Amino acid sequence: MTPDQIAQANVALRDQTPQEIVRWAIALSSVEGASGRAIVSTNFRPYEAVILHLATQAQPGIPVLWVDHGYNRPATYKHAEELKSLLHLDIKAYVPKMTAAHYDTIYGGAPEPTPENEERIKAFSTVMKLEPFQRGMKELAPAVWITALRKVQNPNRAGLDIVSRDSNFGTLKISPVFYWNDKEMHAYLTEHQLPNEWDYFDPAKADEKRECGLHAAWGGQAVATA
Repeated sequence: MTPDQIAQANVALRDQTPQEIVRWAIALSSVEGASGRAIVSTNFRPYEAVILHLATQAQPGIPVLWVDHGYNRPATYKHAEELKSLLHLDIKAYVPKMTAAHYDTIYGGAPEPTPENEERIKAFSTVMKLEPFQRGMKELAPAVWITALRKVQNPNRAGLDIVSRDSNFGTLKISPVFYWNDKEMHAYLTEHQLPNEWDYFDPAKADEKRECGLHAAWGGQAVATA
């Protein structure tokens, strides 16, 4: 899609439901890229069941890209297994080339998630999250990448929209719940009797308002030079 087409799509999709946007995204994937493939990514954080349910309802068996960096808490792994069984997820799991134990030994563990540790956090994210994600995107080569990005999550994401061209991974990024708030996400979980998980923690972020690099320009630069 050209920039003008993306802008027009964002206007047209603004009043569509997430269900309608997902169906549009999957239909678009067959004409947008050589692979004709749509995928959905997840990290099994709170409310991720929403986007996974939307995607699998529209296309059962849609590939689910998950980077397991090895630092998830037990509750998150249990949540992942529960959703895998409940939604029949076709999980394509990618792991870092360095195990968590190896990273801990060499670098003293995941950096303390504080703004003062910005460079260490970026270095951790590059090795343990961005590299395996890039590897997954290269192997799956999606024409369309469906995400759970939302405007309310942080200032960087507030500047995006439902449809955007992702320069980090060279694909079209579609965020069907971009304009939903937490109340709307919770209502969807309740309506469809889906589980949630609140013990999630991402060591590649200093706080919830910071990007881990997947959706920020520095992430693309980091994996290109890693």
